[in-house]
Amino acid sequence: MKIVITGSLGSVGKPLTTILVSQGQDVTVISSNTDKEKEIINIGATPAIGSLLDLDFVTKTFSNADVVHCMIPPAYNLDTSINPMEFYKSIGINFREAIKKAGVKRITHLSAHGAHLNYGTGLILGSYYVEQILNELKGVHITHVRPTYFYYNLLGSMAAIKSTGKIYANYGDSIIPMVAPQDVAKAIAEEIFSPGSTTNSVRYIGSDERTGDQVAQVLGAAIGNPALEWVMVSDEQMHILLIENGVPDHVAKELVELWHSLRVGRLTEDYFKHKPKLGDVNLEDYAREFAEAYRNQ
Repeated sequence: MKIVITGSLGSVGKPLTTILVSQGQDVTVISSNTDKEKEIINIGATPAIGSLLDLDFVTKTFSNADVVHCMIPPAYNLDTSINPMEFYKSIGINFREAIKKAGVKRITHLSAHGAHLNYGTGLILGSYYVEQILNELKGVHITHVRPTYFYYNLLGSMAAIKSTGKIYANYGDSIIPMVAPQDVAKAIAEEIFSPGSTTNSVRYIGSDERTGDQVAQVLGAAIGNPALEWVMVSDEQMHILLIENGVPDHVAKELVELWHSLRVGRLTEDYFKHKPKLGDVNLEDYAREFAEAYRNQ
């Protein structure tokens, strides 16, 4: 089977590519980074170096593909001049047009929990827009894969942990559904080989579910700081903390809004209505990875 993976060898793309190659699939990985070319080849996939904003390039790469996995790379994290919502929409439209022109009939799309909502979810609103854009396709079976809170987002708290022994957040007093990239990659690989359908579908992916206090307890034990605390702060305080840590103002606002939605339950309401079987990587498993990164920082 010929499969095209967008999003380069990121936290999900790399394990997904590895799984598919190990199964003997013909995998092409799109990356805008020429430095990734050798790594893609070493995994056993074919590199396609170019920009997802280049419709001709995307269409050519999608041609003859049996399946395309669509993912919007978070380029706005590196280039603060990028408007995240416009970036999502532009690439979503390119995906839609390239899929039509190339005649692809099976799509998986890395979306996010909360993508059923059309306001108040910060950066996740971009996933809502892309879902809507892709849903305009006719005769294409699409699975929107909606992972929850990625464990690796906790790495952003390391500086505060080192300096204050605390994790500060404007969420965490209720259950936080969390997920490991490996579990997301495994689920996408399963969806790629699932039977075809005439209707689009949604699949939620989660690995564990804990409160903020429970997260602090597990991470604290892993790093040798059993007194580690999860401290709830206001939205305004969270915004200030992000700015002080170098996050651009427009991104900080989006993050605070996203986490506010998590705190009040809007972000997770549909996830809990369609709660999946949890994946293989629990919080204790991830804590070992966190502790290694913490020691090496």
